[in-house]
Amino acid sequence: MLIALERLFLWFLLYSFIGWVYESILVSVQERRFVNRGFLNGPLCPIYGTGASLAIVLLGHMTNPVLIFLISMIGATLLEYVTSWGMERLFHARWWDYSNFHFNINGRVCLLGAVVFGFGGVAIVLGAQPIVAELSNMIPIPALHTLATVLFILTAIDVAVTVAGILDFAQMLDTVSETVQDYVAKAGESWQWGSSAVAEKVAEWSQGSQETLEHVRQAVADVVNAQQRRMLKSFPKFQVLGRQDVIDSLRELMRPRH
Repeated sequence: MLIALERLFLWFLLYSFIGWVYESILVSVQERRFVNRGFLNGPLCPIYGTGASLAIVLLGHMTNPVLIFLISMIGATLLEYVTSWGMERLFHARWWDYSNFHFNINGRVCLLGAVVFGFGGVAIVLGAQPIVAELSNMIPIPALHTLATVLFILTAIDVAVTVAGILDFAQMLDTVSETVQDYVAKAGESWQWGSSAVAEKVAEWSQGSQETLEHVRQAVADVVNAQQRRMLKSFPKFQVLGRQDVIDSLRELMRPRH
């Protein structure tokens, strides 16, 4: 039983990594810059690993590609919806939004994504997994125990660090708002939240009050931790309800200047 669980965990990590590669390439092309698309710090998208693992366990005995496609499409879409809903309830934020896609449900899932997941299920169950299983069976049992244990510890640490870093995201936005507005007021400057307004102010300061600009950026850097900065950069659709103006402004302030 332990050996089977360890192999399943390794498969989970493998497909989480493949999902990370897929998401990172897709978003990097859209953003025209490299984007580490994982929720975690490591190169993993756990939702892909979870979906693949469920497909392996529940559909591994099936050989009908149409049935696998339909079940994968529905199951993965349900998983994505529940994950989006759960993360919003836990962190009071949304990581993705399909509102601009046709046939979406509350912006959490969409038909295009469901179709991709369906084909992905077929590719995993009938294509990749038989090869992956054969290769993983070749790992000596002692090495399997060691590898699974080490990777589990590293993944658990990554999860703990990531969650701890973003739990107070809403509070961070409040602190940033107060800190920036207080400094700007003391400097005798005007300030308005919003991407366009901040871009104009940054351009204005770049031509004159560069010291003010650097102080504002430093104030932001002192408040926003590494996990929060990465989330803002990695997820262009990341949003906290009612605070989008501050989030867009932070992205503008953190944008590299040449």
